[in-house]
Amino acid sequence: MSDEKNRAVAEAILPLVGGAANIRSVAHCMTRLRLGLADRSLVDTEALRALPAVLGTVEDDTYQIVLGPAAVAGVTARLRLLLEPPGPQDGAAGPSAAPTAEDLAGRGERIRAQARVRNATPVKLALRRIANIFVPLIPALIGCGIVAGLAGALANLGWAPALVTALGPVSSGFMSLIAVFVGYNTAKEFGGTPVLGGAVASVIVYAGVTKVEAFGHHLTPGQGGVVGALGAALLAVHLERWTRRLVPAALDVLVTPTVTVLLGGLAALFGLMFAAGEISTAIGHAATWLLAHGGLLAGLVLGGLFLPLVMLGLHQALIPIHTTLIQQQGSTVLLPILAMAGAGQVGCAVAVYLRLRHNASIRATIRSALPAGLLGIGEPLVYGVTLPLGRPFITACVGGAAGGAFVGVAGQLGSTVGSTAIGPSGWALFPLLAGPHGLLAGAAVYGGGLLTGYLAGFLATYFFGFTRETLAEYDAPAAEPDRTAE
Repeated sequence: MSDEKNRAVAEAILPLVGGAANIRSVAHCMTRLRLGLADRSLVDTEALRALPAVLGTVEDDTYQIVLGPAAVAGVTARLRLLLEPPGPQDGAAGPSAAPTAEDLAGRGERIRAQARVRNATPVKLALRRIANIFVPLIPALIGCGIVAGLAGALANLGWAPALVTALGPVSSGFMSLIAVFVGYNTAKEFGGTPVLGGAVASVIVYAGVTKVEAFGHHLTPGQGGVVGALGAALLAVHLERWTRRLVPAALDVLVTPTVTVLLGGLAALFGLMFAAGEISTAIGHAATWLLAHGGLLAGLVLGGLFLPLVMLGLHQALIPIHTTLIQQQGSTVLLPILAMAGAGQVGCAVAVYLRLRHNASIRATIRSALPAGLLGIGEPLVYGVTLPLGRPFITACVGGAAGGAFVGVAGQLGSTVGSTAIGPSGWALFPLLAGPHGLLAGAAVYGGGLLTGYLAGFLATYFFGFTRETLAEYDAPAAEPDRTAE
């Protein structure tokens, strides 16, 4: 649905649910707009259901309007924009009143809402669904990654060999079965029976596949990895729907699961595992080649453009790539480079703090948001400070590019550093680092990248982040009280 249609639908819905004053909260799931309402008696349900874009309504803990997967995100973003209070008129606060942190936060929220509208395209919605499959796996990836790092440290020190042996299965058990979890989540996300998606995907990790020959080669357990599991589970969802439409209801409970598992499992064995295995291998080779031959350029581009990719919704395409690299190589070498984008934001924020020495409101926001930024949680700084200011966001990306280049060059020289899990960033990534020369060497490379990102982001922002006009607007000294009447 186009942006204009999304706006029209949101404008049509708003008065029928009692207007802006009646709406306490706005959210959405895959198909439904979910509204927290102060008074449900103000809702005109019949008129809502008569709207062409509305597929139905559901009254639950929230009032839910069914719009479908193609429209719900865009309409929700447009409705949020309609609910925002109008900003203060130019000059209303007086000539000496500098914009406050609240002004920046409001501007940042509007930018975020507009980004949500732009990101409500079929491709980006599909990427968001892929992210919904992998994001629930992140806690297990983090836990297993830290256990693996602990085992490696103990092994390097020669301590507690029996414990090191026991930690192997603890850290690797989940990764050996990750295809099953991906299959389960894929079927759940795309409307199939989750356990059938997991059952079909489990074929990929079953040890007995070594006896099966496809395309002239014997299969190996895990061949195809998460890419194969994703494809197998998607196929299972379509097989389940197709079978359910054709089979009488009395036979559905027997026939549908059987056909889904049988045909999906055979397709996985004699097609998907081999094809997905080739794709997974290519991803691993590409990442290795990229750092070995173009580390400087790769780090510069990835570190500098990651946050713009996030704003465009394209970063979600990287999640299966990270997971494939972790499953295949034990760590993803891309994440430490991408994490440099947050370092640039931190350095930029410190420069903003020093440059706007008269703006107590923005400086207070930076003080409160910096600890989260150091731990890799960048949204408060991005949407509350750097992005609404404009030019500082660009200089922060320069810092991210510099940090990424540092890590990339180190990888090109043989000191690669990877992360054994996805999710954390900033200082929180240190326990998850891995590299060919041990944890300390990897931490030194990653720490050097962070320091480079901090410094470059700071210097670029301090010297090039503000025009004279911007400084005059945001750093105006507080007006002296008028004492002429005394």
